[in-house]
Amino acid sequence: MLDNVPRFDMKKPPMRMHLRPLIMALCLPALITHKNKLTKTNMEGIKPPYLLLCNHNAFMDFKVASKATFPHRVNYVVAIDGFIGREWLLRFIGCICKRKFTSDVTLVRQLRRVISNGDIAAIYPEARYSLCGTTAVLPESLGQLAKMLKVPVVTLICHGHHVNSPFWNLPDHKVRGTEAEMKCIVTEEEAKTLDHTEIMARIEKEFQYDDFAWQKENGKRITYKNRAKGLHKVLYQCPHCLTEYRMASDGVTLRCESCGKSWVMDEYGSLSATEGETEFSHIPDWYEWERANVRREVENGTYSFTGKAQVDALPNARKYIDIGDAELTHDMNGFRLRGNALGEDYDISWSVPELYSCHIEYDYLGKKGDCVDLNKLTDTFYIYPYGRDFAVTKFALATEELYFHYWKNKKTAEKKVIQNDERH
Repeated sequence: MLDNVPRFDMKKPPMRMHLRPLIMALCLPALITHKNKLTKTNMEGIKPPYLLLCNHNAFMDFKVASKATFPHRVNYVVAIDGFIGREWLLRFIGCICKRKFTSDVTLVRQLRRVISNGDIAAIYPEARYSLCGTTAVLPESLGQLAKMLKVPVVTLICHGHHVNSPFWNLPDHKVRGTEAEMKCIVTEEEAKTLDHTEIMARIEKEFQYDDFAWQKENGKRITYKNRAKGLHKVLYQCPHCLTEYRMASDGVTLRCESCGKSWVMDEYGSLSATEGETEFSHIPDWYEWERANVRREVENGTYSFTGKAQVDALPNARKYIDIGDAELTHDMNGFRLRGNALGEDYDISWSVPELYSCHIEYDYLGKKGDCVDLNKLTDTFYIYPYGRDFAVTKFALATEELYFHYWKNKKTAEKKVIQNDERH
């Protein structure tokens, strides 16, 4: 499909970052406005090259990273849609292109080149903005990457960026006093001697955060009048009547269009029911309840979605290509996309063990609505289901739960085989 369209050149060597002073100058106004406080821990004597792992809640993350790493050169891993219309600029400032949630050995080579240049290799390993200000799933290979690079591992964990500009409600909410901690969690010597599982355990420990809990603990008051607008994108299932896909939100109110129950989001990020029981006052708790419901569907073998969708392809960074309508299926076997593009039938699948998570967008580019984007090494597909009987948030949760379920069952089966062999 689209065989005559050139693909993005992933193998082109990353440039060493230019314009560091200018980039820092462009970042300063936002950092000053939000009164960002940066703390450095265990960073004495830590100089490039090193691996920098950052959490991901909003665009402000990049500005804080610029502050934290200045004046050193940094190469950032950036998703291909970030390059659209400005590939030359992103390459010039040292960015490395990645198609999300793909196993890409080319990226590993690029990161090794950055390290050999004596620079900082910066990765946002969650690979998407957090949906509700809590940790997203991390790739299991992260510890192996750190072990292979044999350089210090540094984390940069920001607090306040999600509640200031949540993925589902992007305007600036005027949060002041955001915080960030830059911390060396693995020294160069430890990177050479520790097992990759121990390195991964340290990374996972540092990547535990909850922006709504941070807001409450620090008394950050948000008076933004539309602070609940878009929240139904994440909280798509009503905990009162259990109906899915009929939640709505506006102003400071979240409501279910099926049963009529509503909740108000206060200035400190808590929810309270306007009548009756408040099932979840903490937004991440509601989100994890939805995850548990999806997990039950997966464990029962009943999880399934099939629907018609409009599809855009992104083979390179020039522009999206409308390839028409297709049928999207997401079930116990993974994702499947079937359609016809430019007179050619196609049938593309992503198996369960192939995706530990997936990337989604809410009201992407303000044009076509919510979408899931699925990637192969040379193609990216932005898939916009029609109607309202779906939630891309559920696609993301189901992808993660299907992956976990698959490997859990596989390990159980392997253990039984070993036990049977031992008996005989």
